Amino acid sequence: MSLSRREMVAGLGALVTPFAVPRAVAPPPAPAGEPPAVPAGVAPERLARDEDFWRSVARQYRVSADFVNLENGYYGIMPEPVRRAYHRNTDHLNERNSHLLRTAYKAQAEQARQRLAAVLGVRAEEIALTRGGTEALQLLIAGYRRLRPGDAVMYADLDYHSGQYAMNWLRDRRGARVERLVIPEPATRQAVLDAYAAALREHPRVRLLLLSHMNNRTGLVTPVREIVAMARERGADVIVDAAHSWGHLDFTMGDLGADFAVFSLHKWMGVPLGAGFLYVREGRLADIDPAFCDETYPGGDIRSRVHAGTMDVAPVLTVGTALDFHEALGGAVKQARLRFLRDRWVHQVLDVPNVEILTPEEPAMYGTITAFRITGRTSEADNVAITTELMERYRIFTVRRGGPARGDCVRVTPALFTSRDEVDLLAAAVGDLARRTGA
Repeated sequence: MSLSRREMVAGLGALVTPFAVPRAVAPPPAPAGEPPAVPAGVAPERLARDEDFWRSVARQYRVSADFVNLENGYYGIMPEPVRRAYHRNTDHLNERNSHLLRTAYKAQAEQARQRLAAVLGVRAEEIALTRGGTEALQLLIAGYRRLRPGDAVMYADLDYHSGQYAMNWLRDRRGARVERLVIPEPATRQAVLDAYAAALREHPRVRLLLLSHMNNRTGLVTPVREIVAMARERGADVIVDAAHSWGHLDFTMGDLGADFAVFSLHKWMGVPLGAGFLYVREGRLADIDPAFCDETYPGGDIRSRVHAGTMDVAPVLTVGTALDFHEALGGAVKQARLRFLRDRWVHQVLDVPNVEILTPEEPAMYGTITAFRITGRTSEADNVAITTELMERYRIFTVRRGGPARGDCVRVTPALFTSRDEVDLLAAAVGDLARRTGA
């Protein structure tokens, strides 16, 4: 018989004694319809610890009470105002059919593009909507036209697998060599900078570098601006993968300094599945091929670099409502809360024997995504077993991730609806697992 989340939390105290385990975690009340007002004059770091305020945020989400969802990196669910708008937009699309697509939609899509550009701090003419961050990444990599036979491209072990595959494809497509660097463990800011500097120095023919702002394996946040600058000095362009960082960390495009970047909208901006966009700095568009020689838009229009056919436009129609919710909270407030949740559980297990935290303690190097490893448990099977036990024994949902050079790990991703008690439960469970199953 499976236990509910409430029963699981209430009973865990009998299993784990060194941790303060919450008495119960009840599902939030039925969602309301408006985002809560952020109190004026309260610093984001202070508001991040206000559980009453964040309970009011959690009421904006429909979340299953059957388990604690700490795997929110794959898909960031819509808050209620966005979910309702998406349903209205889906119904409207179905009712109006081709008439909507051939008339009002183009202006509405342009309005969404204008809103996105304003939040990112760029011109609308520098971004093009896609069906997600992966499509945007593949289009920029495949379309990059400055490579010559004998040139090299480079990515790191922690970069997104679909981006790695697309870079590998350039070996046959463009005749490029493919170089790979390993992010050091422990991944301090200086160690990461040194690793990229050494890799670029050792491979002077690198002309294109894939760089994750926040990677999807361990959650490490790289010092993008500095790495972009060192690559530029050596004649290399950088495509920044910001799929996991935008809407999660508080930044604009100017903070990254890159000429090319990709973004997802269904992770931390709460847009329905099926939306993202790519960015090309003004003056660099000629270095990206039009998608499949598409002629729908003129060559000087960035939208010629994307061709998706007839797509589900309801997510695009919902972008404005999602940005309203994001801006009601504010990027700085979201970032502070997400980092607080990470710190809350990580700091309870830092000194637990056999627990390895793969993201550093330097604040600029992480958000809420964090990976842990139990010493000696480095295989895929080991970490699948850990995630299975977390779910079956503690009703906590996480995911195993591969890619780090020292072995597989478990990724933990809280969300805005996650409570302090829920990450306390995770800390207790991880400590219990480490004592029972560590090397």
